[in-house]
Amino acid sequence: MQQSQMERMKHGKGFIAALDQSGGSTPKALAAYGISKDAYQNEAEMFDLVHEMRTRIITSPAFDPKYILGAILFEQTMDREIEGMYTGDYLAEKKGIVPFLKVDKGLAEEANGVHLMKPIPDLDETLKRANERHMFGTKMRSVIKEANPEGIQAVVRQQFEIGKQIIAAGLVPIIEPEVDIHSPEKEKCEELLKTEILRHLNHLSESDNVMLKLTIPTVANTYKELIEHPNVVRVVALSGGYTRDEANKMLKENEGLIASFSRALSQDLNVNQTDEAFNAALRKAVESIYEASI
Repeated sequence: MQQSQMERMKHGKGFIAALDQSGGSTPKALAAYGISKDAYQNEAEMFDLVHEMRTRIITSPAFDPKYILGAILFEQTMDREIEGMYTGDYLAEKKGIVPFLKVDKGLAEEANGVHLMKPIPDLDETLKRANERHMFGTKMRSVIKEANPEGIQAVVRQQFEIGKQIIAAGLVPIIEPEVDIHSPEKEKCEELLKTEILRHLNHLSESDNVMLKLTIPTVANTYKELIEHPNVVRVVALSGGYTRDEANKMLKENEGLIASFSRALSQDLNVNQTDEAFNAALRKAVESIYEASI
């Protein structure tokens, strides 16, 4: 399975769906889907509702492997079932879509113009479970707000240190140092980030594979060298708060960069839609993001 999934991730046409909103961002995701805070009393009910939403997306005929290569899951989603199968198995076996797990615990306070990741104390245990649940890889996010060389170095260093731990567990890490789209120095941040990532990639051993998830760059094809690097399976782009139309337009200008959108994928979905309307809205989103990715 791992080898065929690796081939698919390297050479397949399509994009990665991000279905990994965690505790902090779930209320926002549910609100966008038409479920307000007064619809649930506690966290358990909230997570039940978001799992219903994700199940509806994943089981939809519009969630189609012809367009979608992989899907990133929140830990709770990995541990839950869809139609009697663990979510990762359902994705891989029923859909032919490669499953990833979000492993970070959120962002630390801003320092040096960046947010590092909070410590991930139980990572080894999580990676063990990710293997048991047949995940192909993982994802973790930091955020860059200013073109501060020290801050950007710290972000990339932390990402690659944890990335090596993930590689050692037999999984492929998606390294995600997001550049804030509202940063007044976005372009400068991206130049510094590229240089720093290249430095770390060049220190990996030949058999170490990583993926990168980056903000769509201000200057098209900024990340061409990263896309072509032998240790990089794939470079995917986050929508970062751009609307789907904006994100798709920018993505099209970047050769070899594919989407890994979350909000841009689900922005037109609503809990009150009939299945027909829901599937049609999802299909429209999926096909437009696919077009931009190829």
